[in-house]
Parts: sequence; C-alpha cells; structure tokens
Amino acid sequence: MKRKIFHYTAAQLLPYIDWSYFFHAWGIAPRDTNSKQAQDVKNDAIALLIESGDSIVAKAVFALCSATGCDDNIIIEGHTTLPLLRQQHARTGEPNICLSDFVSPHGDNIGLFATTACNVSEHNNDDEYKRLLTQTVASRLAEAAAGLMHREVRTNPALWGYAPDEQLTPEELNLEKYQGIRPAVGYPSLPDQSVIFIIDKLLQLNEIGIELTTNGAMQPHASVCGIMVSHPAARYFAVGNISREQFIDYASRRRLPPDQLHKFLFKNIGK
Repeated sequence: MKRKIFHYTAAQLLPYIDWSYFFHAWGIAPRDTNSKQAQDVKNDAIALLIESGDSIVAKAVFALCSATGCDDNIIIEGHTTLPLLRQQHARTGEPNICLSDFVSPHGDNIGLFATTACNVSEHNNDDEYKRLLTQTVASRLAEAAAGLMHREVRTNPALWGYAPDEQLTPEELNLEKYQGIRPAVGYPSLPDQSVIFIIDKLLQLNEIGIELTTNGAMQPHASVCGIMVSHPAARYFAVGNISREQFIDYASRRRLPPDQLHKFLFKNIGK
C-alpha cells in the first residue's frame, strides 16, 4: 500500500471550489447565482478564506491499494473485504451495476481517500452570519481538497498516475470530465455509512484529525471519505431500493446483524 498525506492552503483550493453547491446551501437558486445577494455572500466567503493567509485550511490522506473485484465485493490488499450493493432497478436496457464491476478480478488498484477542512475561522461563534458562512465554506473546502488531491493522484506516476496526460481546467474537473470516479461514503453509489469503519482501518483517518462517531459520522462535519476507481467506464450511479433478500445477503457479507445494519440502509430497503 502506497500512502500520502496532503496539506492545502486557501490559495491552492480557491480555484477548485464548486460554488454551485455553496449557493445551494444558502438557498440561492441556480438562476440567481449572478445576483448581488449571491455574489455578496460568495465574496464574504472568499474574504474569510483570504484571512487565513498561508495557514493550512484542509488536510487529505490517500492510499493506493491493490484490489480485486469479486462478485459484489472488492478485496483490498488481499485480506480486507469491502462489501458493496448492486442496483436492482436500472433503466430499461441497462445493466444493474455495482462498484466492484469496475475493479478487475485479475488484479487491479483502487484508492482510498479522506479530506477535512480545518483552521478556516475559529472566532465566529458570536456572529450567526459568519458562523454559517464558515460552515458552508468549510464543506466546500473539503470537497475542493478531494478534487485537487484526485487530480494529483491521477496525473502523478509517483502516486498512481493512471491519466498522466490529463490537462483539465478546474471548471472541467467540477464537471467530472476526468477518467475514473471517487464515490464518497454515504452517497448513492456507496450508501452504507458503516463501511467507513472498514476504510478507517486501512486509512487511519485520525492522522488528519477525523474522528468517527459510533454511527460512522465524521467529525469535523466538513469531511469527505471514499474510494477512487480508475476504470475508463466507471460512472456514478444510485443503488436505489434493494430487496430484503439482497439486504440479508449484504448483512452476511458485512458480517453484521441485520438489525444493526438496518439503521444505515433503511432508506434503501424496499417496502
């Protein structure tokens, strides 16, 4: 396993912030993102980041791991099983896919990653507007750090370098025009939040200041954790509803009692 920790300043991350999600968090509709209100709150967020100067505002950890796809599982480093869920209701004419489909059964690599925001502003608790501004911009910093780190991982042969000739602008990166995907834990392709405990055993999230609650939530909240898949055909998808039979099979592969696992997947279990 190859592993690296990254540190990012605001100046490094600002070009990679996807402001559309920031505006969404403030309840600003896409049609209004050029309004004075939208630009004022964006400029306040940028000013908040500039105040941080050269201090580190986000940290990230990446691990390149050997992997094999085995049915609906990914076997990592030959000994750790990452159980996954397969779609059961794909569009007509399309296959029901699983993330393991994009990892070769004959030997492959996957990436594990986590990012977290830090040191954005620690003195805004008495100002409600600045407190909300800090929270929303921190979440964007964690995502921007994931985007910048992913680019470094794809293009640097010393890290992984499966797309060394990539030359994409930050705007193209936000439109996900790169090869591969990085599904995050808890997102539609990887809906079971509890798999973060499996990733943590390999990645050691506490080294960048992330602690996990008993429910698998990350602290600080402005954190992202997931996997990276390099296959050219890999794409994001939603697992959606699963049958009771698939849930029982998944619980067996997760080696968890169904009642314990239900709280992580209740939104996906079909009626």
